[in-house]
Order: sequence, then structure tokens, then C-alpha cells
Amino acid sequence: MKPIIVSPLLMFATVAVCADGVPFIVPVDKDGAQRAEVLGGDYFFKPNHIVVKVNQPLELLVRKDGWFITHSFVIDAPEAGIKINESLSHDLKTIAFAPTKVGSYPFYCEKKPPFLASQRGKGMEGVLEVVE
Repeated sequence: MKPIIVSPLLMFATVAVCADGVPFIVPVDKDGAQRAEVLGGDYFFKPNHIVVKVNQPLELLVRKDGWFITHSFVIDAPEAGIKINESLSHDLKTIAFAPTKVGSYPFYCEKKPPFLASQRGKGMEGVLEVVE
């Protein structure tokens, strides 16, 4: 009986791990805007791969998880009309822009706790993929 209980749990864990690697394709709302919520936590962004359409208004609703460690959300891609450096809090912040060039643009946390590795270096990064 135990293997039957364990097997579904292992299967669920595998699906949950695989689901994190799937790109999040942001839908275009009826008003023409794209909206996505991004959570930053200890060495992660969720989602960490966001796909949006070029030249469409985009609203990223960003916030952080946890209490003690500070986090930021940075995208430095002026060639695509994207220049963001926002500190994260527990409250949702709206970052609005319209990406102007197709491509893949990294986003990351630039914070570095004292005496520890940078959060980006520990995996707190992702990619904003802009498509036609």
C-alpha cells in the first residue's frame, strides 16, 4: 500500500519541478495591455521566463517574498526601451512600459547581502523574452 501512496507524491513533485521551467506567456487583455505578476524571493524569481509581445503595453506587478533580505528587479536594455531598477517590497508595484525590440533581456536582483554572494550569482535572475 505504501508504494501506491509514495508514487503519486513523487509524480506530483516531478510535475511541480518541471512546471517551473516552463515559459510564462503573458496574454494580451481586452484593453491591449499585457499584465504579469512577478514574485522575487530568496534566490529566485517566479516566473523566471516571461514571454511578451513587442510594442504592446506591459505591466509587470512585482513584489518580494520574505522579510529580512532586500530584493530588486533590474532590466537594463535601453535598446529595447527597457530601463528598470526597482526595489521590491511586500506591496505590489506596477512597472509599465512597452518593449520596442524583439529579443531576450535578462532581469535580475542586484542586491548583495554583506559577506555573502550576490543574489544574481546565486540564481536570482530570469529572462524577459520579447516576440512578434
